[in-house]
This record gives sequence, C-alpha cells and structure tokens, in this order.
Amino acid sequence: MVAAKVDIHPTAIVSPSAVLGAGTSVGAYSIIGPNVVLGAENRICPHVVIEGHTKIGNGNTFYQFCSVGAHPQDLKYKGEPSELHLGDNNIVRENVTLQPGTQGGGMLTRIGNRNLFMANAHVGHDCVVGSRCVMANGAALAGHVTVGDGVIVGGLSGLHQFVRIGDIAMIGAGSMVSQDIPPFCIAQGDRASLHGINRIGLERNGCSREEFATIREAYRLLFSPGIPETKGKLFKERVAMARQVVGDSRLAAQLLSFIEGSERGIMPHHSEKAE
Repeated sequence: MVAAKVDIHPTAIVSPSAVLGAGTSVGAYSIIGPNVVLGAENRICPHVVIEGHTKIGNGNTFYQFCSVGAHPQDLKYKGEPSELHLGDNNIVRENVTLQPGTQGGGMLTRIGNRNLFMANAHVGHDCVVGSRCVMANGAALAGHVTVGDGVIVGGLSGLHQFVRIGDIAMIGAGSMVSQDIPPFCIAQGDRASLHGINRIGLERNGCSREEFATIREAYRLLFSPGIPETKGKLFKERVAMARQVVGDSRLAAQLLSFIEGSERGIMPHHSEKAE
C-alpha cells in the first residue's frame, strides 16, 4: 500500500504489499521488500535494500548501499519471521547493515530515535539500541548487545555478544569491548577499560554540578581500590560503600543499579586492569 505523495523512481522495485507512508521517497535502483512498513517522510536514497519483516517510523534517511532487514548473520537462523524495528529521524549512512532478531534472542532487533549510524557500521541480530546514539565509521555490535541512550561508539570499535552499554557512555575509537560499560563512563583500548566519567556528555544532558560530584565520588569508591577507604576491599564491598554516598542522586543510583545487574561483569578501570 502506497500513500499519497510518495515519490518512487521508475527504476526502483517496491513490492505491492509493502507499506509506504506519505511523503516518502524511494531513489533509483532501491528495493523495498514485501513485508516492509515505512512511515511518513522517509528518504530512501539510490541503491538501498530494505527487506525482511522491517517496521520503520517517520523521517529517517537511508543512504546508498545500506542493507536494512536482511537475514541475520547467525548460523542458527532458519528463516523464522523475526523483525527489525527502527524509530524516527535516524540517519543510516553508506554500507550500514541493520539486521533482525533470531529465535534465540526474542525475534526482534529494536532501534530508537535520532541515531546516527556512520558508514560501514553494523547492528547485529537481537540488539537493542536506544535513542540519540552515534555509531562512528566501522563500529560493530555483535548479537544481543544492549546500548542505552546518548551513547557514542568510536570508529572501528567492536562490541562482544551480550554486553551492555549504559546511557551517555562513550567508547573510544578502535576499542574492543568484552564486558559491560556502566552509564556515564568513558572506555577505550584493547581490551577496553574505563577511563573516568563522561563529564561533557553529562553536561550536555543537563546534569547539575552537584549530581556530577556525586557520580564522581561513587566512581572513585568503585574503581579506585588503592585509596584508603577501599584498600583491600572486594568489589561488592565497594559497591555497598558507593551506595552510602548516592543519597537522592537519580543518576548515581542508575550507575549503581546497572553495575549490580551486570551478568558479564563490569569493565575494570584502566589502572586496576594494569595491576
């Protein structure tokens, strides 16, 4: 079903059963599969392929040669009708691959709003990506990765299966991430380690000085085992100490809750890693 005011180039192939919202344009030689649902005002540049059971919101832009909704890169996938959901106002640049879920991961890959996927970025099967994230050129998420809101993933970084990245975290270019990265933290390296708090990211998201000070103190207690207060203490004991300084700080409490819910383990601070 094609709504009014849809612009489809004569060389594009659009399945009769695909749904295209008002104001959507489809460029030359692009292909839209039969189970695709596109909202309003989407821009499909030339040579784009959108297939599979893919549902897309409004106002997204897909640049040439990106592949959206193709079968996941999972040898266990047997053709089940798993889905890919993409929100509103995302920018998907050249050669980006966004893939649907699998039977073993809940049958759904879900991506939020206002994200930027730079050239050659990859979102694997069963991932959950929040909103306002940036994945730089060549960054890749393996299957089952969860990424919060406002996260920046540097170019050529790789994220291991099942890792979680908290809100407003920042991952430096070329990082290999094999464990969870808590909210508001900076991580980099191979294998990546924590390098402090993402102060600029927090400021841009309206964090007050008082709340930032509480987050910084919680981080110090968690990841500085050599200081007098935490010397010789187990990590779970440091978490309990950090709980005592959180007070009514919503963001600091979010940091600790993320850490307590980790299954893969938390990425160590770089100086602790060196020890």
